[in-house]
Amino acid sequence: MNKDPDRIESLVSEKRVKLHVFEPSQRRIWTVVGKGEEHWVDPDSLYCSCPGFYFGKLNGKEICYHLDSVKLAKSKNKVEEIIFSDDEFSDFLSGLLSDL
Repeated sequence: MNKDPDRIESLVSEKRVKLHVFEPSQRRIWTVVGKGEEHWVDPDSLYCSCPGFYFGKLNGKEICYHLDSVKLAKSKNKVEEIIFSDDEFSDFLSGLLSDL
């Protein structure tokens, strides 16, 4: 885990780790809501859209606290799961990408 356990615990306890599930396809998109912004996270590929992840990678760091928060939320079963229709997938993805 990163060196910021309070921030990670706060994200998890406030249910700001979100799993967006699209039905019936079961496509899944993870996000973590930070301070005024939402970051796309892919825990399987160890990727986060936050600037800290990008610059951390340049400095040899493996993951950011957003990825750590997904890991903790999964282990504590504190993931906020939101169900969408597959019809909403394109709009959701467009909105997410426009924030990058």
